[in-house]
Amino acid sequence: MKTKHFFGLVISTALLANGSFAQQQLAANDNAFSVSVDGKEFKTQPRRIKIGAFWYITANAAKPDKSLRFWFVNWSSNEIPPAGIYKIVPERYDPSRAEIEALMLKYKGYAYMKYVEETREPRMEYHVGKVKDDNAGEIEITASSEKGMEGKFSVKMDGTYWKERTSATVFGGLGRLKDKLVDKAVTNATGYDQEIDPEGNGYRRQDQKDEVVMTNGKWSLKLVKDPK
Repeated sequence: MKTKHFFGLVISTALLANGSFAQQQLAANDNAFSVSVDGKEFKTQPRRIKIGAFWYITANAAKPDKSLRFWFVNWSSNEIPPAGIYKIVPERYDPSRAEIEALMLKYKGYAYMKYVEETREPRMEYHVGKVKDDNAGEIEITASSEKGMEGKFSVKMDGTYWKERTSATVFGGLGRLKDKLVDKAVTNATGYDQEIDPEGNGYRRQDQKDEVVMTNGKWSLKLVKDPK
């Protein structure tokens, strides 16, 4: 079980990095998302990105560019995770059978989350939040069906800072700048995160660290369009 779920996460991440994914776009006012990030409101319309049998929720905003992604693993392996509470776990979470059995007593499954915020334009520097602690928080899916989902969450993430490498700036030249501006335009126009993650994309992690605290998170996501 644990190998299957982790393999799915790796495949999803790899396909996203290469842009090989199917986007399911809905009308901008179909979905709702809000959360307080370090005391500041982050509000937008979330989307679903689906890669084969795997999918995740992405919530993005502009000025500055922001992206919060989260996806679920549920014990029943249903495509649409059932209502209930999910434990938020680190990216490389790989539970043993005994750990899974203990989690099943309280949770419907577990969830991954990652936050990225542009701190210097155009995508020169970033603030990244990743879960590193098994006690980071919980997500509760309050309503779930094939038509849509609603939920709420709070989480604490380890924050790191990233800066574009000098070599990437110099050797990338105007082509790299153009690509970043195009990616920003796509993100802002569609609501999908287009190459917004600094890890593995020519950026260096800085020594500065902090904590990203998210509270009062709520979302409502439609998975099918309403009939006209």
